[in-house]
Amino acid sequence: MNKTITTLLATAALGFASLAHAIDFDLKDPKGVNNIVFLLDAPLESINGTATGITGNVSFDPAAPEKTAGKVVVAVDSLSVANPKMVEHMMGGKWLDAGNHPEIVFELSRLSDLSGDGKKVKGTAHGTMSIKGTSKEISVPVSISYLEGMLAKRQRTPGDILVIRSNFTISRSDFGVNAGESEDKVADEVELRLSIAGFAPQDS
Repeated sequence: MNKTITTLLATAALGFASLAHAIDFDLKDPKGVNNIVFLLDAPLESINGTATGITGNVSFDPAAPEKTAGKVVVAVDSLSVANPKMVEHMMGGKWLDAGNHPEIVFELSRLSDLSGDGKKVKGTAHGTMSIKGTSKEISVPVSISYLEGMLAKRQRTPGDILVIRSNFTISRSDFGVNAGESEDKVADEVELRLSIAGFAPQDS
């Protein structure tokens, strides 16, 4: 009897171990849908735009979401607003200096204050944001949905999808982006809305 129980426990342990593993999700979207919306609401002008040049990866384990890690990389030259002259200024040396600092990077180190299950979790993402050569530790709210086996419905490829959503605010002055200048037209506070997904194709 004891031998039977021991065998069953060992089998169960192996089963759980096989389920608990991190999946690597690629943030480069073949359909080009991933985007980050940015909004600046100054007294004289309200500016909103999008960034679409998103790459990076996220490692996610449905059995241990607190261990989630990864990197989100945004190509600065993919940032766009409706006014072409504003885009020209935004890419220039006083602002984002795209020529010398072509990427904005957020490196995720961990998640905390999690709620939900392995399929859908909400919590706080902790990591390092780097803009224009300045890096700062930040913590932002995040929701993550693990869509097992749903990649085939999106792009006819077997695999999984990881949907990531986050809304938060940063200050451009914290990152040396023309700090203290033109705040009547270009707000210091920048609201960011992330709508991105990662993709983990499976070998057929």
